[in-house]
Amino acid sequence: MSKFIVAGITQLETIVKVKEIPIKYEPYTGERDSIYISAGGDAFNESLALKWLGDEVEFMTVVGENEDLSIFNPANREVTLSTEYVLPIIKETPKEILLYDARRKAQRFEDLKDIRDADYNMMLVDPLVPKCDMMVLSNVNFCRPFIARAVDNNKKLAVKIHSFKRDKEIYNEDFLKNANILYFNDNSIDEEPYEFVKEMAGKYDPEIIILGQGENGAIIYDKNKDFTVHYDAVNTKQVVNNAGAGNALFACFLHYYLKTADSKLSIHKALLFASNKIGYMGTSNGFMTEEQLEQWDNLIWNPRGAR
Repeated sequence: MSKFIVAGITQLETIVKVKEIPIKYEPYTGERDSIYISAGGDAFNESLALKWLGDEVEFMTVVGENEDLSIFNPANREVTLSTEYVLPIIKETPKEILLYDARRKAQRFEDLKDIRDADYNMMLVDPLVPKCDMMVLSNVNFCRPFIARAVDNNKKLAVKIHSFKRDKEIYNEDFLKNANILYFNDNSIDEEPYEFVKEMAGKYDPEIIILGQGENGAIIYDKNKDFTVHYDAVNTKQVVNNAGAGNALFACFLHYYLKTADSKLSIHKALLFASNKIGYMGTSNGFMTEEQLEQWDNLIWNPRGAR
């Protein structure tokens, strides 16, 4: 069991199943079980995934001043996430609407409200940093002070770059330069994947880079073992909705990488973990315990107990 500090974006999400994207105009559409509302966002989903895997997590985020924090722990969920460090210091909680169709095409509408102006109380963070094994951040403004804490305390730093864009790269340089582990999603990157990973590795010198490629799997770069490899996605369930798959993959990778220091084993486990997650509606549903994940692993790849 590892100890994580996870800080970053949390939002309220509305997921809507539509016939196809792009959407054809219709004045009214009525379909049962097609709209799902819950808490989501990088920090929330990663924290919840790590808790399911058995880790200790300090979940740090900001929400609207009148937000009902019970939304983070619905009554029917087995795992509870502490909201002690969820600070209601912005006017409104960020929102996201995700439209998706049966072909796994998706369209997002995001409203981060006034989160860019938030200042997290670092006096709450400082006593916890020496005790953690890794800090996991979103590249949002209020997380910038966390970087120095990780560096000064010699803690591993993992950063999920939210919607990477070349014209915004300069604003992310403090995250990119200091992260040991970087995660990108290729849905915002219009470049050749291997060349992009190679450039990021040469420019920022992280230990690990993961480029999530959705239904096509992921590319992982490991500096210490000197390889860049593509892994196909794993198919274990009928896909219901792939929103949040990247958060699931990232969290599971970090869990196993801290435990084993083996990036190949970790991405193998993470792809399986993410494949289960996308069989459920909502970005915060479908997580497994480590025991369940190991059972699935043995069932799928090692059915006779042979190695």
